[in-house]
Amino acid sequence: MRLSEFITANAEQIVDEWERFAETLTPAANTLNRTQLRDHAHSMLVAAARDMNTRQSASEQAAKAKGEGPEKNPSLDKAAASHGELRHTVGFDLVQMTAEFRHLRACVIRLWANSLDSPQLTYFQDMIRFNEAIDEALAESTAAYAEQVNRSRDIFLAILGHDLRAPLQAVNMSTEMLLRKAQLDPQGLNLVGNIKNGTRHMGAMVSDLLEFVRSRLGSSLPIEPKPMNLADAAQSAIDEACAGRPDCHPTLHIHGDMWGQWDRGRLEQLLQNLIGNALQHGLNSKAVTLTLNGTADSVLLSMHNYGAPIPQAALNTVFDPLVRSSNDGLGSTSTSLGLGLFIVKEVALAHRGSIDVTSTEADGTTFTVVLPRTF
Repeated sequence: MRLSEFITANAEQIVDEWERFAETLTPAANTLNRTQLRDHAHSMLVAAARDMNTRQSASEQAAKAKGEGPEKNPSLDKAAASHGELRHTVGFDLVQMTAEFRHLRACVIRLWANSLDSPQLTYFQDMIRFNEAIDEALAESTAAYAEQVNRSRDIFLAILGHDLRAPLQAVNMSTEMLLRKAQLDPQGLNLVGNIKNGTRHMGAMVSDLLEFVRSRLGSSLPIEPKPMNLADAAQSAIDEACAGRPDCHPTLHIHGDMWGQWDRGRLEQLLQNLIGNALQHGLNSKAVTLTLNGTADSVLLSMHNYGAPIPQAALNTVFDPLVRSSNDGLGSTSTSLGLGLFIVKEVALAHRGSIDVTSTEADGTTFTVVLPRTF
């Protein structure tokens, strides 16, 4: 009997073995009933048998072996993806889920081989086709499982970021009350100042984290453009970045008209991240400079600092989230999460603008943002 025929005729027996093996994958399996343990096994087997009966050329087989073949079995892919999602939902880890496919493959081959009296050459081709189908199902199931892991992580980060705001606000308000009502000596004032600076930094990190999660969950960065003066926002961002830092001396150059339709809160977020990044990685001996140039249709914002250059290999990933250079000071961001420059890019794109970076040892590092005046 050909393997596809054997699978179709013995699908229930094979799924029974699948179920018995799935029962051993504890602790997640302890909470599952028979239907949940069997899950999409029958659908995947039937789809695999159907795929084995379709014609396949030698070139198509070679391409499939490299993972480059066209999608030929959407029903198998759908069943496998659903299986991966559900196994993640009920608590299986990735090793346990992949073990199910390993056991399924071994079970089918063993039962089929025991049923054969005199194997023929075509039977080996059947085994190849079956292995291809199982590999396809495993790839789809693993991809769906990984996607659920990523989404669960992002939701957790969103909840964490949201819940951190309340205690941060309480700390900030408490320091304000201490400054207003308590008679503090110079040392006490210095300690309260350190607390305020720490909460400000943590607040910026939480905001960056929430913006990152929002983008990961498929939501674009919301903005509310209103008439505003970019020069005022730039000065405000500099004052905020330099609060409590006596060594902070950025230079602001303004040329031309600075009025436009922008979201002030978002642009201050962009500016604070760029300024913080420049202050963190710039050389103290050379000034950090923010330059605003107004043109007829847009404003060109340039943030420049001297210091160790960003490696050329890292320039293509400097705006990627959670990416930090192994060499401290190269391409890092203003927060320990590696999200600052990612947020800068998202704010620029939300305003239909653009951002670029150049970095050499001689000329320093310059981040350039182009912001259209109207949205």
